[in-house]
Amino acid sequence: MIHPTALIDPAAELDPTVAVGAFAVIGADVHLGAGTRVGSHVVLRGPTWIGRDNHIFQFASVGEDPQDKKYNGEVTRLEIGDRNRIREFATIHRGTVQDQSVTRIGDDNLFMAYTHVAHDCQIGNQVIMANAASLGGHVEIQDWAILGGFTIVHQFCRLGAHCFCAMGSVLNQNVPPYVIVSGHPARPRGINSEGLRRRGFTPASIQAIKRAYRALYLAGLSRDAALTRLRDLAAATPDIAPLLDFIVASERGVVR
Repeated sequence: MIHPTALIDPAAELDPTVAVGAFAVIGADVHLGAGTRVGSHVVLRGPTWIGRDNHIFQFASVGEDPQDKKYNGEVTRLEIGDRNRIREFATIHRGTVQDQSVTRIGDDNLFMAYTHVAHDCQIGNQVIMANAASLGGHVEIQDWAILGGFTIVHQFCRLGAHCFCAMGSVLNQNVPPYVIVSGHPARPRGINSEGLRRRGFTPASIQAIKRAYRALYLAGLSRDAALTRLRDLAAATPDIAPLLDFIVASERGVVR
C-alpha cells in the first residue's frame, strides 16, 4: 500500500493499513493512524500526529513550518483527529511557542482545495472550509461552522458553532454561534436556520435563537441590555447559552 516512489523517513510511524501514493514525502515524527490515505505528491512534516481514516489528497502540504517571522526552528506540532478530508493544495501548518505550540484539528472536517490553516489554529469537528478559504494564525473555529469559498479570517478571530460565512467574507471580528455573515468587512445577515434544522434543532429552539439574534442586532439595545435579554432566553432555552457565553467571553468584539 506504499508506492515505491514515496519517500518515508525511518522515524515516521505508519499504521500497516496506511496507503501512500506516488512521490509523497513523509518526514520524521509523523504518525499516521489506521486507514489513512495519503495521495501522490503530498508532503507531510512533523512533529505531526494524524488519526484514523483521514484522506489527504494530492499536492497537499501538511505539518509545514509556520509562516511566522518569529518562528526560529522550535519544536512545535500539528494534531489532526479522525475522518478528515484534506483536498488538493491545502496547507496546514504547525504551531508556535508564542501560543500553545500546537495547531489542532478535530474530526470529520472538510478542507477543500487551496484552503489554508495557519499556525496555532484550533478547529473543532464537522467544520467545512470551501475552496481557498484561509485562516490567519491563532484562529478558533467551533463545531459545524461553514466557511464559504475565499473567506478570509484575521488572526485571533473566533468563529462560533453552527455559524455560516458566505463566499468572499472578510472577517476581522468574532462571529457568534448560529449567525450568518457576509461582506467585506463581514456583517451579520441572520441566523443559520436551515443548518440548525438539518442538525436536529427543534423549531422552538430555532425560534428562540431568532429572538436572541433580534435582541443582539435589531432591537437597538446596548450590549448590557442585549446580554440581559439573552440571559432571560437562555433560562428557558438551553441552546441560547452557547451564544451568550461566546459574546461574554469575546475580547475582540463580535461582527456588527
